[in-house]
Amino acid sequence: MRFTIEDYKAHSGPVEVDDIDFDAFRDEPLPAEAIRALRYMHDVEYHTVCYLRDLLVTPAHKDPEVTAFLTIWNYEEMWHGEALARVLAAHGETASEPRIDALRRRLRIGDRLAPVSHSLASMAVGKAWTAVHMTWGALNEWSAQAAYGRLNTRTEHPVLGQLLRRLMRQEGKHVDFYASQAHARLEDSRFAQRLTRWALSHYWGPVGSTIMPKSEVDFVVDYCFGGDEGRSIAQRIDRRMDRLPGLSGLHLAEGTLDKHAVACP
Repeated sequence: MRFTIEDYKAHSGPVEVDDIDFDAFRDEPLPAEAIRALRYMHDVEYHTVCYLRDLLVTPAHKDPEVTAFLTIWNYEEMWHGEALARVLAAHGETASEPRIDALRRRLRIGDRLAPVSHSLASMAVGKAWTAVHMTWGALNEWSAQAAYGRLNTRTEHPVLGQLLRRLMRQEGKHVDFYASQAHARLEDSRFAQRLTRWALSHYWGPVGSTIMPKSEVDFVVDYCFGGDEGRSIAQRIDRRMDRLPGLSGLHLAEGTLDKHAVACP
């Protein structure tokens, strides 16, 4: 069934956390590896507004359905960051604005130039650039949803699991939009297929890899996708990508394991 923006708007809002006992983490804290992964996820969720910044300098800003989705998507992702910040704070970790301020201050020049590069690329290729963004978004959301699921499996913490399942449900709605848009735009244009395939093959990396140190990217990829179960999840993401027009055989998710996975400490 095709994703409809009206359905999405009718079932949107901040992730519900009023009934989650964040104080339980003080009595039953998460292991250090899980906290390390949560720091990464926290930072990525808060950085969503910067991905939105890059999209709005492209032809995507002219599409009312896309902009309606992006407005809600950014709002929901911000609340994901807020929820994860409360988990970190319960463990005595710096979170929310102080942590994000430090992150943005240390970002490389590439992040500051990203709006320029996206604007120039979209001027050169036109609306096909939106197909790249929608496919990129689908792959990122599939990866994020899978990472939350794997974190839940690895920790088996009842309170964290309660929160992660809610985050995963919202990420699932984000997947529905991006994948629906990607399929329609790729199906309509062979040029969009070739461009998207080229862009993903040359520039896509794990969610957060443009803003986080490589050591943290390696750790999170291994922690969330290492081992046989993690590889099986990556292969499932690749099969979903294979179903998008013109993108079969890229094996981006599994290739990420081979490039980034390291032995967990």
